[in-house]
Amino acid sequence: MTRLLLTWALNAFALFFVMKLVPGIQIDQFSDLLVATLVLGLLNAFLRPLIILLTLPVTILTLGLFALVINAVMFYLAAHLVSGFHVTGFGVAFLAALLFSLFSSVLNMLFHTK
Repeated sequence: MTRLLLTWALNAFALFFVMKLVPGIQIDQFSDLLVATLVLGLLNAFLRPLIILLTLPVTILTLGLFALVINAVMFYLAAHLVSGFHVTGFGVAFLAALLFSLFSSVLNMLFHTK
């Protein structure tokens, strides 16, 4: 349970850092940051594998690069589901999803949560 909370906190920090780096992302309140992190985690845990399975031929043809587009779609979808989390466009969501994946992976590796 503590590992799950630590992972959630690290991912929230990564999302906050991405919000500060990428113009076009806005989070209204701290609680919206925590909810957006939770929604991103749930989307990536449940919906992303299904979408990857459905788009497997395209992902294979692009040598896996289409997975980056799927990450951006998950990020953009989370912004539409959480009222205090705003992303201005798909390009912003693509860059933010790329940086979020990078930062959260590095933080989780440093804190040995995975």
